[in-house]
Amino acid sequence: MPMKKNVVIGLLGTERDIRGRKWRPTVALCQHKGFPVARFELLFQPPYRQLADQVLVDIESVSPKTKVQLRQVEFKDPWAFEEVHGILYDFAKNYQFDYERENYFVHITTGTHAAQISLFSLTASHYFPAGLIQTAESKQPQGKFRIIDLDLSKYDLITERLRIEQEQGASVLKGGIETRNKPFNDLIDEIEQVAGKFKHPILLVGPTGAGKSRLAQFIFELKKKKNQISGKFIEVNCATLRGDIAMSTLFGHVKGAYTGATSNRKGYLREANKGLLFLDEIGCLGLDEQAMLLRAIEDKKFCPLGTENEVDSDFQMIIGTNCDLNLQVSKGMFREDLLARIDRWTFRLPGLKERPEDIEPNLEYELLQFAQREKLKVVFNKDAREKFLKFAVSNDAQWSRNFRDLNNAVARMAALAPGGRITIQMVDQEINRLRSSWARLSTSNDHGLLTEYVGQAQLGKMNLCDQLQLVAILQICLESRTLSEAGRKLFNISRTQRKDNRNGKGNDSDRLSKYLKRYGIDPKQLFGQRLSKAVFPS
Repeated sequence: MPMKKNVVIGLLGTERDIRGRKWRPTVALCQHKGFPVARFELLFQPPYRQLADQVLVDIESVSPKTKVQLRQVEFKDPWAFEEVHGILYDFAKNYQFDYERENYFVHITTGTHAAQISLFSLTASHYFPAGLIQTAESKQPQGKFRIIDLDLSKYDLITERLRIEQEQGASVLKGGIETRNKPFNDLIDEIEQVAGKFKHPILLVGPTGAGKSRLAQFIFELKKKKNQISGKFIEVNCATLRGDIAMSTLFGHVKGAYTGATSNRKGYLREANKGLLFLDEIGCLGLDEQAMLLRAIEDKKFCPLGTENEVDSDFQMIIGTNCDLNLQVSKGMFREDLLARIDRWTFRLPGLKERPEDIEPNLEYELLQFAQREKLKVVFNKDAREKFLKFAVSNDAQWSRNFRDLNNAVARMAALAPGGRITIQMVDQEINRLRSSWARLSTSNDHGLLTEYVGQAQLGKMNLCDQLQLVAILQICLESRTLSEAGRKLFNISRTQRKDNRNGKGNDSDRLSKYLKRYGIDPKQLFGQRLSKAVFPS
C-alpha cells in the first residue's frame, strides 16, 4: 500500500512570511526532510496576493516536489472571531478531502489569534480531518515543528456554531425524532460526544427491539458527516453465525478452506475497511471467533479461513447485545479480554416502557415511515389516537419487543385503515392483538427461563406451583444487582417481623441462597455485574 501524502493547510503570514526575514514559517515548514509536504493549501487575503505569489515561488525553489495551491479567503476584519470562524468553517465544509490517500495537517503558526483559535477548534471537532502542526524558530535555518495533541478540554472556547452542530449531531442519532425522555436525551448527547470524537469501539446494551441497530446506523451517518469514515456500514447478526460459516462470514476464506468453499470470500471485516462494522448479539459469537476478533480489533490484521497470510482492515466498530456479557464471562461463554477491549464506552439503551414520553413522537415517526415506504398517507381519528396513546403509556402495555411492537402495531393499523384513517374500532382490535401476543410471549419466556437455570430434566419433576414461584424469584434476581438486594425485595415483610436475625433462620441473602441451591442454581450465575448506564474511562 503506497504511503499517504502530507497535505498542509495554512494561512499566509502577512508579516512573518515576508522576504528578507531570517525565518519564514510557511516556507520553512516545507524544508524538513523528515516531513515531506506534497501540497500546501495556502489561504490568503486579496490585498496580499503579491506576497502569496512570492511565497509560492520560494517554496518551489526550496522544495520542488511541493505543489502550492493558492486559496483566496476574504476577511473584512481578520481579528473578528465570528467572521473568521464562519469563513474557515465554510472552507472546511466545502473542501474535498481524500483522506484515504492523503494525511492532512493544519498549520496554526500564522494568522491572527482569531484565525488560530478557529483553526484549532475546527480541527478538534473534525471539520478539518487533520492533525495540528506548529512551527517555531530555532538554531536550524528551517526552524522546528511539532504536531500538537488535540485536547479541546484545555480550552473554554465553545463557539455557537459548534454548539448548533452538536445539537444537529444528536438529532442525527435520534433519526430526527423530537424525543422528550430526559435520561434518553442525555444518553444521546453522551454518545454524540464519544462517536463524534473517538474511533474506539462502542458497546450498546439493551433489550431486543430497543433500537440498537438503528442507533448504530445513525452513528455511522454522524461519523461520515464528520469525515471520520469513508467506507460502508456493515451489519452482522452474530446469532445467525455458527462454525466454519461464522469464520468465513466475518474473516473471509480462500478457495478450498472447507467443503463447499469453491471460491475466495472477502468477509465482512474486510468489507468494513474504512467504514463501520456493527456486530449485533455479540454474545452469540463462538469463543474461536471471539479470539480472532480480539486480534482484528487490536492490530487491524487477521487471517482468512484456510490461509496463514494476514490481511488488513481499518474498520471502526459498534457492538450490540441484549445479554449480560459479564455473566457470560463468568459462565465461560465470553472472553474476558475481549470484553475488556470493547467496553470502554458502554451505553445502555432503555426499553420503550421506560420512555413513555417518547411514545407519541415515535408514533408519528412510524406513521411517516409507513407513508414514505408505502406511498400512502394514513392518520388517526382524534378519539382513536387518544385511546391508543392512553393504552400505550399505561401499565397494561408491556411493549415486550419494544419498538418492534410499536412498529408492527402502527403498520397493521395503517395497512387496514379504510380511506387512510385509523378508527377507534381498529385501535380496540390492535390493543387486543397486542395483549394476546404479550401473553403468549410471557408464557414462552417463563419456560425458557426455567430451562436455562434448572434444566429440562429437573423441570419435569417440578409441580406447576413450584415452577411459577421459581420463575418469579428468578426474575427478581435478574433485576437485582446483588444477592442481598434480591433478598430484601423477596423477604421485605418477614424481615421486619423477625426480632433477631441470630435466631437460626439466617439473613435474607442466606435464605435466598439456600432456596436457589435447592434447585441446583448457583447464586453466582445470577449476580454478575449489571450494565445499567454509560461507563466512561477515568
